[in-house]
Amino acid sequence: MRNFSHFLVAAAIALICNPVSAQFGLSLPGFGKSGEKSGGFDIGGMVSNLTKAATETSEVEEIRIGQEFAATLLGAKPLVADARLQRYVNTLGRWLALQTERPDLPWTFGVLDDAGFNAFATPGGYIFITKGLIARMRNEAELAGVLAHEIGHVLKKHHLHAVQKNAGFALVGDLVSAAGKGGNDQAKAAFLNIGRKLYSSGLDQSDEFEADRLGVVIAARAGYDAYGLPAVLQMLDAQSAQDDNFSLSFKTHPAPGKRIELLDKLMHNRFDALPGSTGWPLDKRLKEFGK
Repeated sequence: MRNFSHFLVAAAIALICNPVSAQFGLSLPGFGKSGEKSGGFDIGGMVSNLTKAATETSEVEEIRIGQEFAATLLGAKPLVADARLQRYVNTLGRWLALQTERPDLPWTFGVLDDAGFNAFATPGGYIFITKGLIARMRNEAELAGVLAHEIGHVLKKHHLHAVQKNAGFALVGDLVSAAGKGGNDQAKAAFLNIGRKLYSSGLDQSDEFEADRLGVVIAARAGYDAYGLPAVLQMLDAQSAQDDNFSLSFKTHPAPGKRIELLDKLMHNRFDALPGSTGWPLDKRLKEFGK
């Protein structure tokens, strides 16, 4: 983990004067509260993109859509008021993103003030993890595995595909028509509602399985133990779906036992062949980070 340790030092210096509120606010171009028109990007253009294939959506459009969805998530759960924790998770997340084919996205990571066991991604590279999930993790490899899983969703544009699928062509037509007639507020509300439903119902199981596989590979590329993500899934598998802290995760994802089983098959039992470290215990890393 020597390379990441060096990266941590450099990134900490770069981030130390950039409070987390700025990372999700004024310093991030075009990002504001949900409902604001930003950077000349109007809802008419946004919803018309739903008629395109995700592969035809430009990167700028993808990022703006992700900003809107991220703002909606932040409207439901605020960020944890712990700048050191936020800087650390951003630093680790960006290190992982550097191992991918899309390192230049505006990757931004945030810890939500939520006791639940969950993580979320939006198009364009905006990723959130709950403080409840982090609190249950034992080491850096587990955190890296979860963040890498969410990065996988962004790489494959799973949420863009899901929005198009869930919206349906009739609704897309209504949204475009409303925007074209000047009904910007109404169209935007309908568009953001699609996003809310997506995050409360979850992606297709195939998307989750693909993100699991990518998460293991990305974490391993970054120098982490490939068993990090499976360890978190095993932890989840031991919980009850009736527990309020775990219910949303069970609702929006395939059964953790099935994910572990399929992940093992997809990796063809090559976990042991992927070198990597568990990294530091999280409590120790947080104590050291930012000194």
